[in-house]
Amino acid sequence: MSNRVVCREASHAGSWYSASGSQLNAQLEGWLSKAESTIRPARAIIAPRRVFILGPSHHVPLSRCALSPAEIYRTPLYDLRIDHKVYADLWKTGLFERMSLQTDEDEHSIEMHLPYTAKAMESHKDEFSIVPVLVGALSESKEQEYGKLLSKYLADPSNLFIISSDFCHWGQRFRYTYYDESQGEIHRSIEHLDKMGMGIIEQLDPMSFTNYLKKYRNTICGRHPIGVLLNAVAELKKSGAEMNFSFLNYAQSSECRNWQDSSVSYAAGALIAH
Repeated sequence: MSNRVVCREASHAGSWYSASGSQLNAQLEGWLSKAESTIRPARAIIAPRRVFILGPSHHVPLSRCALSPAEIYRTPLYDLRIDHKVYADLWKTGLFERMSLQTDEDEHSIEMHLPYTAKAMESHKDEFSIVPVLVGALSESKEQEYGKLLSKYLADPSNLFIISSDFCHWGQRFRYTYYDESQGEIHRSIEHLDKMGMGIIEQLDPMSFTNYLKKYRNTICGRHPIGVLLNAVAELKKSGAEMNFSFLNYAQSSECRNWQDSSVSYAAGALIAH
């Protein structure tokens, strides 16, 4: 029986971001130095012991959520440890699949948050662990089930949750060309559509978000991880928890003006517990 530690390599380093630790460190320092502070510090920023990262599955069909076979996630900065105890507890529920290492390394949604996580936590790098969860195309009832399961971890102030998602993928190459002419140019229509969804997320109402997606079919790749988070919050609010969510930034990869153009939208926000 082998005692070899299973490591997930930083498979997108060198293509999606720098594989050089020193260069990546300098880039992250530069970007983070330009970030504006929120009105109050998010609970998650206060040196969490455990970082949950929920990312959508882009390449493998999944109807449930999946856990990694790895014990270590490599980054160009330093290695991140998976929390074995939490993984064992999640596995015991019978609700999770085990993805292959190949599937894990092919997927980018979780990995793209690892360099930022490593950089933000570098002064505590020996004191925290990660809990990566690959989220499949969940039904509404499954989003509720996983939200209820994860709500106890969200309630723990020593945990941080990162939800990986882009917003609208617009253009013929994405097979999505919704356009509301009343908003003016196409990129304005996309922004209006995205900000409608962002406003609903800020209400922390999972059913309203589900209805928005059904009506507009907005191509938000992390809609299911977002749905899980909203259901986790809804579960905590039943017992009197007070939380609010605010979006902090929004951008588009390009300004679409005609039907040949394409773009991907990006939004960043924070959940604050009172």
